[in-house]
Amino acid sequence: MKVLHVIPSVAPIQGGPSYAVLAMVQALRSQGIEVEIATTDDNGPKLLEVPLNQQTEYQEVPIWFFPRFALPMKEFIFSAALTQWLWQNMRNYDLAHTHYLFSYASTCAGAIARQQKIPYIVRTIGQLSPWALAQSRTKKWLYTQLIEQRNLRQAAAIHCTAPGEAEDVRKFGIQTPTITIPLGVDIPNSRPDARKALREKYGIADDVPVLLFLSRLHYKKRPDLLLHSLSSLAQEGCPFHLCLAGTGEPDYLNYLQTLIGSLGLTTQTSLTGFVAGQDKELLLQGADIFVLPSFSENFGVAVAEAMAAGLPVVVTPGVQIAPDIAEAKAGLVVEGEVETVAAAIAQLLDCPELRQQLGENGRKFAQSHYSWDAIARQLAAAYTAILQKQPLPLSLTQRDFML
Repeated sequence: MKVLHVIPSVAPIQGGPSYAVLAMVQALRSQGIEVEIATTDDNGPKLLEVPLNQQTEYQEVPIWFFPRFALPMKEFIFSAALTQWLWQNMRNYDLAHTHYLFSYASTCAGAIARQQKIPYIVRTIGQLSPWALAQSRTKKWLYTQLIEQRNLRQAAAIHCTAPGEAEDVRKFGIQTPTITIPLGVDIPNSRPDARKALREKYGIADDVPVLLFLSRLHYKKRPDLLLHSLSSLAQEGCPFHLCLAGTGEPDYLNYLQTLIGSLGLTTQTSLTGFVAGQDKELLLQGADIFVLPSFSENFGVAVAEAMAAGLPVVVTPGVQIAPDIAEAKAGLVVEGEVETVAAAIAQLLDCPELRQQLGENGRKFAQSHYSWDAIARQLAAAYTAILQKQPLPLSLTQRDFML
């Protein structure tokens, strides 16, 4: 079979969705499926330096890049060249798999697939959660009425990564079949020197526990809530050092820097900027606790990566793999309030044995549940069922009702 994945951007600056689609396609290709990606050269405020209007190898994946056209709604990521190419080439694929809602590339791909009678799967990436729908509510309502509702209703299936996401689809009034397949993470090779190397790099004392926030710096992720929680612990004399790893819009970064100063956390906080490769592994393997108090995460790739690295995690219920974390006893799931987040962090800081046990539980869970090979096999089974016009595998659809 030949499958086309369509996503607005694969730039690292866009965070988890970009990472996930690249890893997903790599895993599918390792299963012998011919898979390609069509996307734009979007790279946040900049552009990716990649060949355009031709297939190129990007991070070991065959990708067609097309020029982005800047619009006032920067998240829309319009591309006339992508539209033309999809219209001319969609029929060369057996199936399309789109990623994102309320964005031009995915919406356009779904519409063209319908017109050319190519089955397609939609991955909503958490865009139907109550929190996400409340952002730019009027624009999303109009977009849904005009375009997106038809895309969702006429899809062959909707790909959810957690049971909570499937529940959001149903609450939105969509009865299209859903498959629940999580995202995967790479299990890192152990780096015994990571703890020491991390402290040397950021000038942290050997006996000070390191907290890691690794995600896009955006108000949705609530790094400000984490800072306020840590401020209350600092006032109690609790030792820690926070690594805020990620990037974001300049205005929000300035706000965070000002907040860090006003809370008296400057000497206890390192803003690492965007990290990847060995720098990212150093943080994941050298830190002591991972924290993500997000309003909403359809999966939370960074959380799964932290679990795979053996870090205990502190998350809020808006992270939709929170039930997995609770089931695996891999961390603490707490409400997104200053007091509750602070109390959870304090509990872990006070008990190294608990940190170690939760971290080991998370590592085992990630190895058994978030393997890209297993996920690729599940996706391949769903693709085959759709193309053969057979019912979707029960093992994938029944997970929707696990909550």
